[in-house]
Amino acid sequence: MRFILLVFINAFAVGLSIACVNFYFQHSWQHFFITLVISFALSFLAFYYLFQRYIYNKIKLIYKLIHNLKLGKDLKEALGEKLSDDPINDVEQQVRDWAKEKKKEIDTLKEQERFRREFLANISHEFKTPLFAIQGYIDALQDGMMLEDPELGTQFLMKASQNLDRLTFLIKDLDEISKLESGQIPINYERFDLTTLVKEVLESMEDKAVAHDISLVFKEKYQHPMMVKADREKIRQVLVNLIDNSFKYGKAKGQTNVRIYELFETVLVEVTDDGIGIEEKNLPRVFERFYRTDKSRSRKIGGSGLGLSIVKHIIEAHQQTINVRSTEGLGTTFAFTLEKVKTAM
Repeated sequence: MRFILLVFINAFAVGLSIACVNFYFQHSWQHFFITLVISFALSFLAFYYLFQRYIYNKIKLIYKLIHNLKLGKDLKEALGEKLSDDPINDVEQQVRDWAKEKKKEIDTLKEQERFRREFLANISHEFKTPLFAIQGYIDALQDGMMLEDPELGTQFLMKASQNLDRLTFLIKDLDEISKLESGQIPINYERFDLTTLVKEVLESMEDKAVAHDISLVFKEKYQHPMMVKADREKIRQVLVNLIDNSFKYGKAKGQTNVRIYELFETVLVEVTDDGIGIEEKNLPRVFERFYRTDKSRSRKIGGSGLGLSIVKHIIEAHQQTINVRSTEGLGTTFAFTLEKVKTAM
């Protein structure tokens, strides 16, 4: 025990010092050893009493309070419980653990504060841009634009309507994320053929792919059914968002590939483009709300900036995982898993 060892060392040091002084005057080894034993014994008893009364018991009480209050116990219970016989070592470990825990909490709070500031700045910009545009078009119409130039006035009305649609989509996406986070949107599990769903999504997005001059590829080998257990409509939304994202950041005359891999208990789905790619430093943040790796280009191609965040929330609500890998200038792959339906033997 550290406490006994500490008392022993201090008592031996005092006893040895007194014995040496006695030997200096008496020049007798017999007196030296007798003095050493007696002074050591008396010092040991004195130090033991003093350490026990004024140090050890105090530290033990502090340890009990730290340990028990950390567990959420009240003060009476904390004082009445018998704990470790080596509180000095335990206090040291408790303080180390406490310091590590607090450092993690501080780092988390700093990260949350950074995210909060960026989120507020981003959402302010996302709302401000269409609102100012709408305000400008309406002011022009109020100043008589419709009477002076009906054709231009009609164009202003159409642009104002488009900006209103953008605001509507933004609010809808924010509301959906909020409900996903709070669990207000239930996951309606059902068994369905993932291959069929992928084909449906690709067919529905064919016109948009043509408009972006991008080819959709889903290999012929995916002809057999791939049964999964998930919310079919939400997985459709995931596929639509990922494929739409590949259009925004793909290159002209490029390809978007959808692949399915059968694993042991899950099915892996990959959506790959051969576009501009993402810098490695930006990869950890691509699923954040409103985070855009290329802000100038993203503003031009539109979108609420919430698509990937919604995708992540949907997949995690299924208790599954999603990740991204990318090479700048070569393309990006988003991959997520779904629960596979086990076929009867």
